[in-house]
Amino acid sequence: MNTILSSNIRIASKLLQDFSITSTDLSNACLKRANDTKKFNAFITITKSEADHQAQESSQRYQNGKQLSELDGITIAMKDNFCTANIRTTCASKMLENFIPAYNATVYEKLRQSGAVLIGKCNLDQFAMGSGTVDSLYGPTKNMWQFLNDDFYITGGSSGGCAVAVATGACFAAVGSDSGGSTRNPASYCGLVGLKPTYGLVSRLGLIPLVNSMDVPGILTRCVDDCVSVLNAVAGPDPKDSTCFARPYKKISLPSGDKLSIKGLKVGIPVEYYCNDMGDEVLHTWNEVAQLLEDNGAIVKEISLPNTEYSIVCYSILNQCEVASNMARYDGIEFGYRAHENASTEKLYASSRSVGFNEVVRNRILAGNYFLLNRNYDKYFNQALKVRRLIVNDFDKAWEEVQVLLTPTTLTTAPKYKDFIRKTNRDQTAIQDFCTQPANMSGVPAVTIPIKLSTDGMPLSLQIIGRNLSEPMILALAKFIESNVNFPQYLKITDNK
Repeated sequence: MNTILSSNIRIASKLLQDFSITSTDLSNACLKRANDTKKFNAFITITKSEADHQAQESSQRYQNGKQLSELDGITIAMKDNFCTANIRTTCASKMLENFIPAYNATVYEKLRQSGAVLIGKCNLDQFAMGSGTVDSLYGPTKNMWQFLNDDFYITGGSSGGCAVAVATGACFAAVGSDSGGSTRNPASYCGLVGLKPTYGLVSRLGLIPLVNSMDVPGILTRCVDDCVSVLNAVAGPDPKDSTCFARPYKKISLPSGDKLSIKGLKVGIPVEYYCNDMGDEVLHTWNEVAQLLEDNGAIVKEISLPNTEYSIVCYSILNQCEVASNMARYDGIEFGYRAHENASTEKLYASSRSVGFNEVVRNRILAGNYFLLNRNYDKYFNQALKVRRLIVNDFDKAWEEVQVLLTPTTLTTAPKYKDFIRKTNRDQTAIQDFCTQPANMSGVPAVTIPIKLSTDGMPLSLQIIGRNLSEPMILALAKFIESNVNFPQYLKITDNK
């Protein structure tokens, strides 16, 4: 069964169709793996009863010859900021510690309709405000690569729990959220494929909002084909989400790696992504893959995105403004944690929010409210919107010269926890999101793929960015690179120990 857990969705689905295994067998093996890897703290809630029930239903469908899709019986996990009916959804916070939604997020509902089996809800930075998965009410998630007990490496964030769940074999795929890199960052640090789709391609209904204008559901898998399988299941119109595209979604089908050609593909290397904080091994990996593409017929050229240097500051301001707005709903009366305070309504609000939110969330709320004051609105918020338009224009001009961009995902390999927490959440986000958040600012799709291991045995990854709705192109290029680098998956390493 360990071999199956380290395989891909296509292989597992074929084994289910051939009755070599049952959905219940697969679910039980994944639940066992989740329990055996608890030391990494990937899950907030393991949904055993739901998994058992869904796996039994799937097994019955296979017996009756009524398989719903390629995902029928395949195990998945959800980041714990997606609503799941009758299953608590905490956002890793005291504020929503006991919140049990009455409905499913659309993305989870579509996975259920495809027959997927939910293993659990995954750990994250509180309300997805972070880039390390270290600021959770339930403690930090630990990277399984080079695990050193208390002296551990971070997973990246804020979807770090999802990344570890997939990388350890507790599930085949996970759905995280991505507001500034929260899917791609942990995918990079944990040696996974991480996709941020075009804004509006996948419904946001039921994703508890952080930054409404940038949040998208993201996908984490161990290979590109698995990512395509999940995207095909969750993408498409949702009449309940006004930000979702109304046009029908055409499913993606990628040829096998040896049939992919990149001859004539125009690939841009943004010069502004070179920066002082970039590690030598990341830079070398970037150059090596650019050379690989050129050797196989791609046209690789340097281009300029001149407003990149302003992007992280602009993102920070807009992020905090939208956080202040979104967090206003948590008052301890309508829902959320309610303090034991009888003095006045104002003190009840203050006490509930002081205890219900951690310092990171409180700081972002305060900063956002400051930027939104009448005397500051034009100076900060409106100015940030203007800069965001310039960043969008940079990407639009880039597509006149090239078809895709190749960049690093993160500036270094995963840092150790003890080093990461020496800097504030705000400072770390500015570093960790440098390469990823511009794609959120402009709404374009981006995918990260693992390339190789560093000299100290940690994953090194790169990012591919494309124009709106270019998922077929960037995923095809990702698969071409994947087939040429042969990244050693973590599961294969542990299975051989």
